[in-house]
Amino acid sequence: MYLVRQLLRLGIYSVFVFAHWSCLSLSPVWGGELSAKRAEYRGEEPSGIIALRHALSMALMHNPELNAFSLEVRAQEARVLQAGLLPNPEIEIEAENFGGSGDFRSSDSAEATIQLSHLVELGGKRSKRKRVASLERDLAQWDYESKRADVLTEVTTAFVDVLASQERVALAEELVSLAERVLDTVSARVKAGKVSPVEEAKARVTSSTSHIALERAKRKLEASRKQLAATWGSKTPLFEKVEGQLGEIRPIPSEGLLESAIFHGPDIARWGTEMEQRQASVALEDAKKISDPTISLGARHFNEDDDNALVLAVSIPIPIFDRNQGGTLEARERLAKADKEHQAAKMRALNDLAGAYQSLSSAYFEATILKRDVLSSAQAAFETSTKGYRQGKFDYLVLLDAQRTLFDAQKQYLEGLAEYHKSKARVERLIASPIDNVTLSKSEASK
Repeated sequence: MYLVRQLLRLGIYSVFVFAHWSCLSLSPVWGGELSAKRAEYRGEEPSGIIALRHALSMALMHNPELNAFSLEVRAQEARVLQAGLLPNPEIEIEAENFGGSGDFRSSDSAEATIQLSHLVELGGKRSKRKRVASLERDLAQWDYESKRADVLTEVTTAFVDVLASQERVALAEELVSLAERVLDTVSARVKAGKVSPVEEAKARVTSSTSHIALERAKRKLEASRKQLAATWGSKTPLFEKVEGQLGEIRPIPSEGLLESAIFHGPDIARWGTEMEQRQASVALEDAKKISDPTISLGARHFNEDDDNALVLAVSIPIPIFDRNQGGTLEARERLAKADKEHQAAKMRALNDLAGAYQSLSSAYFEATILKRDVLSSAQAAFETSTKGYRQGKFDYLVLLDAQRTLFDAQKQYLEGLAEYHKSKARVERLIASPIDNVTLSKSEASK
């Protein structure tokens, strides 16, 4: 029951983040894929159209690395059980004064002793040893939580890559279609004698290049699909496509607000347990300075008189040379080391957050500007160039330049959206909370 309570307590973070990520703009729209839902419930390999919720649940159930961490938690639980056991008693049978010479040639003068010995641990060694093992078990659970958060982030990132790759393929197909329409228009103008055949050759080159780009986009999509399937231990993806809204982005809070939330994540929160474990190790090593007596109690039989007597013995090690000086010093040094590692972990988390936040803010700014100012202007310029070329007002180079500008802007916008969602997942991994909740806290604080 204690393990269950600990797992429930430590699992709050991952369940919370999982629930948030499954409700993002990338969240599943099942689209009537009842078979995919049923496969999710059974933990089967997903097929058809899948969404982020399904991918996350598959990874949580089947990710090989995560399963290995869960087995480590179980191993540490067994170690707690072993640490709390009492030492085994010893039984000793002894016979003496027989098989010698003279009166001791026979067994008439023999003495037989049977006694039971037991080591008595003093200084609370058993309880201290069990506490150390319990805290090590808790650390294994924190490590499991960290790995689970890593897996959730990995799945989200891989899902975004697949979604973005699908959009790239769609964009490349649109470019192929547009290049072919432009080629038809140029060919018609060449046949009418209005433009040089050189322009038709250029249009054919552009059309061929667009087909090459489409094939490249399809290969990248297949690679990203395999990467997503690998997060739940599958070699070959059976799903057809992923579904989500990549274009929905929201304003992000200030970096200072995110920094204040970073200490709730498992990577930092675990150090409270780590310090307790190191302190408990120091207490255990201090207790080992106390010598543990061995008490023996038994009975002795004298063959010569056919008499019996009790035997009582107490054995106590004398701590002259070994007072566990090295063990105690090692435990104290490791305690001091843990404090330094705690500070280093905080700095590392803050540095990681700074990098992820810069990527997130840059992607948000880029996507916002492209959508607001660039895409509409590029689309209008392309439409004007196409109409003007058909009317003979512009040459082919103007049309080609407008076409490239439009698709470069669309591609850049798509890359910005993908980077926004992946950076957002990394930030939320570090702060152990959805960014939207941090923003909500800010608005609530201002009321």
